[in-house]
Amino acid sequence: MMHRYQPGAGDRQRILQFLGLKSPEELFAAIPQEVRVGELPLPLGMAEEEVRRVFREWAAANVTAEEKVSFLGAGVYRHVVPAVMDAVLSRAEFFTAYTPYQPEVSQGTLQAIFEFQTYVCLLTEMPVANASLYDGATAVVEAVLMAARLRPEKRKVFVSRLIHPDYLATLRTYAEAAELELLELPWDGAGRTDLSQIHPEEAVAVVVQSPNVLGVVEDLAAVKKASGEALSVQVVAEATSLGLLAPGGRFGFDVVCGDMQAFGLPPSFGGPHVGFFATRKEYLRQMPGRLVGQTVDADGQRAFVLTLSTREQHIRRAKATSNICTNHSLMALGVTVVLSLLGKKGVRELALASHAKAEYLKKRLASLAPKVQLAFPESPTYNEFLLLHGEPEKLLARLSEEGILGGVATSRLASYLPPGVLVAVTEKNTREECDRLVDALGRLA
Repeated sequence: MMHRYQPGAGDRQRILQFLGLKSPEELFAAIPQEVRVGELPLPLGMAEEEVRRVFREWAAANVTAEEKVSFLGAGVYRHVVPAVMDAVLSRAEFFTAYTPYQPEVSQGTLQAIFEFQTYVCLLTEMPVANASLYDGATAVVEAVLMAARLRPEKRKVFVSRLIHPDYLATLRTYAEAAELELLELPWDGAGRTDLSQIHPEEAVAVVVQSPNVLGVVEDLAAVKKASGEALSVQVVAEATSLGLLAPGGRFGFDVVCGDMQAFGLPPSFGGPHVGFFATRKEYLRQMPGRLVGQTVDADGQRAFVLTLSTREQHIRRAKATSNICTNHSLMALGVTVVLSLLGKKGVRELALASHAKAEYLKKRLASLAPKVQLAFPESPTYNEFLLLHGEPEKLLARLSEEGILGGVATSRLASYLPPGVLVAVTEKNTREECDRLVDALGRLA
């Protein structure tokens, strides 16, 4: 079969010579043998269409969340994606656009990012937002690094162990390099962060996720009070929750950040995502990444420009606020399209639908006790909750055999989390699917 990027005669040898290698095998020597594909089981001389047919058969063996009843979540959520989002994103002027360094030829991209910032401010009730980050993990890191720049005399960061384990792992990596001390807060019997161990007089920042990784909604007013003079940071992994739950901005938080994936971005094998970051106006010059501003041109017409872009490509590295060299503008555009279509009322209706279906499922599962046990039955949740189970991986395997992706085993996320299954419900789940899960758990749990 002719590959579309098949090198011509002599090309491979010239590449190897340039790299100082004798064979292609040397190029891949660093890849462990056990994870290599090796030779594909295809007979020689197959016609191109025959090879395609075999590849399609192999691809059909992959199971997606659309082919089974899915209750997967744990930081990546399935919501309805309007067809118009793909239509806009596939336009060449957006899909192939590079960084909008030249505003005179980048007005469309700049305006889209400006609108994204506006939506973030509206959802978080914060005055300023940046032009997106990679994902929720990098957004959390940037919040802590900003706090360290603002309060260089303090090095202790009190962070809830109930932020997403991937976010926490990323924060640990950056904190070590920045010589920040992470003090990880445990949780109480209600599945909320134990705030009693916070010492605000020693803290540069206090970081809490709500809803947290166990699905429980934190008491943000209490978190803000416990933070004292330290920078208070709310992390949001399921952004549609902002359509129903009061955000950190309403409680006086200094930063509200996280991931906007839930607004229109499909799971896509874990990425790409789009991080968001909103903060107070007085911290504007210490905010990481980019900011798109609105101004007027020489003719008095509205125009958009990059402003206060204090990142390492624009100024001296020693004075940069971030080493993240781009923003996920295409993903931010997708989020902006979805939010534009939903509007204020639609965002709330989406959140209410997800919450209502989750509450229906929780109520039905509670009737299966003690065979099925909710981890925190009295605690408020949004659209995700934890079912306790000693062998969650085995339970999920049995559910999968019945065509149900029952959730995510906490053992796959972090060893310190309670053993069980995180179940996420969105507007995409029907009542019939919820009933199927209840029936299956009643037999298999």
